[in-house]
Amino acid sequence: MNDNPMNPVTSFIGRAGVGSASVGRGGASSTDGGSWYEAMSKAWGQTLDAQAAKITNLSDVIGSGGDQPSNMVKLTAESLKMQFMSNNAATSQNSVGQALETLGKRQ
Repeated sequence: MNDNPMNPVTSFIGRAGVGSASVGRGGASSTDGGSWYEAMSKAWGQTLDAQAAKITNLSDVIGSGGDQPSNMVKLTAESLKMQFMSNNAATSQNSVGQALETLGKRQ
């Protein structure tokens, strides 16, 4: 399992500087016209899509007769990784959303 260390989430985090986030109205990124919150959501979506594709591929291998224990273990590991990533995506989205809501109430 060769994982690219620069997946969309880690590359987003790498590009996000402490002072680069614009709080308030109009805090849009220069690349796609959306906010950094949207960019974070897209990065999580792309990462989760890629993980789902790995699970689907392993499932197809098992379904087409490759039901060796090693493939079963790989599928289980990738499924658990998906669960971990999904939980982290939801937690980060909720935390950032709550922080933005709090900031909005203070202005």
